[in-house]
Amino acid sequence: MTRRRTAAASLTLLALLLPAPLAAAGTASAAGSPTADLSAEVSAESRRAAVHLARPTGPFAVGQDDLHLVDHSRTDPWAGSGPRELMVTLRYPARRDTGRTARYLTREEARLLLVDRGLDQAIPAETLAGVATHARSGARPAAGRYPLIVLSPGFTVPRATLTSLAEDLASRGYVVAAVDHAYESVGTAFPGGRVLTCLACEKADQAGGTGAVAVTRARDVSFLLDRLTGPRAAWRHAGIIDAHRIAMAGHSLGGASAATAMAADPRILAGVNMDGGFSAPVADAGLGGRPFMLLGAQARRPGGNKSWDETWPRLDGWKRWITFDGSGHFSFSDFPAIGEQLGLPDPEVPLPGGRSVELTRRYVGAFFDQHLKGVPQPVLDGPSTDAPEARFHTEVSQGVSQGTTVTGWRTTASKR
Repeated sequence: MTRRRTAAASLTLLALLLPAPLAAAGTASAAGSPTADLSAEVSAESRRAAVHLARPTGPFAVGQDDLHLVDHSRTDPWAGSGPRELMVTLRYPARRDTGRTARYLTREEARLLLVDRGLDQAIPAETLAGVATHARSGARPAAGRYPLIVLSPGFTVPRATLTSLAEDLASRGYVVAAVDHAYESVGTAFPGGRVLTCLACEKADQAGGTGAVAVTRARDVSFLLDRLTGPRAAWRHAGIIDAHRIAMAGHSLGGASAATAMAADPRILAGVNMDGGFSAPVADAGLGGRPFMLLGAQARRPGGNKSWDETWPRLDGWKRWITFDGSGHFSFSDFPAIGEQLGLPDPEVPLPGGRSVELTRRYVGAFFDQHLKGVPQPVLDGPSTDAPEARFHTEVSQGVSQGTTVTGWRTTASKR
């Protein structure tokens, strides 16, 4: 956890955003060597490149609002004083031709993210902050009531890293609340000109490790649901939320936190973990029969991660375990597509960035369409010829030995 874990994440992102020769230089810099020479090796064209996110696939335009929430009933566990705070970006089905272009990150958020990854001399903060999105700030919502999906990002990275998925879900008819949990990213802008950095990176181990972070996030989500669906809703458009259809998904620690939040709050009807190790184990009692999907990188196949192996039998409702060939830990975020457009793909993750966004949207969107809207999704039943990268892992009985049922795994994928 602490900075050792953050450093490991830094090297992963460094490899993601730089080609092989520069990744090697970046690894050396993370160990203490200068990084200034990186900027000279990145082409001027890449540094000035206009980067954009994939266009949403649904029929709705996308609106966006930012919301600052303060939970006065809790002291922030990482700061040790003051109330717990959240920054939330709400995306929702909107009327076309209303609102103004929404930003991706503030310049300072982008700068801190690049500094933490050792990329500040290679990629201008303006390039990352200026990634073109498709949502419109302040847009008028489309008429209707829509299910709510909470998105929680990976540890140390901001909520903006799930923008491609959030915009797509909103375009398909969902209200999407992406949450920045205070002091759990390398830099998050709060009102009053404050930018909160990652105090949890240093303090979480003393509080119980990533399990403590997951529990804190679960409490954050319950508070968020109170403020979005309660009698004194904090969001001006809260009336478009269908409070009887709520789900959660997240990447990395945010994905593991989805299960923790579901166990604590029965309002959350379904969940998705995108490549997050379960630091707070699901109880033997399960999730009350509610559906849950494990969506992982290639290495998360059965036997590849102990926490997934242990959690799978405790998921007591509809469930799926799907991995993508050629994918890495960040394949479920915006990073691969951004790096690809800068001409800096990860040589160790062959799945193209654009394709990783497409597959993530496809399976996460289908999961919520089936479990929040009641629309059957055959894509979740097994391999598809148009998605040969997706592998479905199913536990099967191999017979009985000495009175005990012996199980194994069957992995299926469509032929390329």
